[in-house]
Amino acid sequence: MNWRDHIHSNPDILGGKPVVRGTRISVELILEYLAEGAPVGEVLDGYPSLKEADVLAAIAFSHDLLVKQASAASREAA
Repeated sequence: MNWRDHIHSNPDILGGKPVVRGTRISVELILEYLAEGAPVGEVLDGYPSLKEADVLAAIAFSHDLLVKQASAASREAA
């Protein structure tokens, strides 16, 4: 799955925070639910416009962002 098919940023939507396409549901909000222990089904129940693929894309987006930041930090430290 390519998270770019599900997640995007637009300065006019939530100040440019990454959101699920076609919604104002931020990646940050999805991750907050998951970090608090909510199962994916609970997130989907709370936001019926979301699909499971959107939640997985939010996780994949976050993973890629962390890898990119770690890589940049390693280059700066060298």
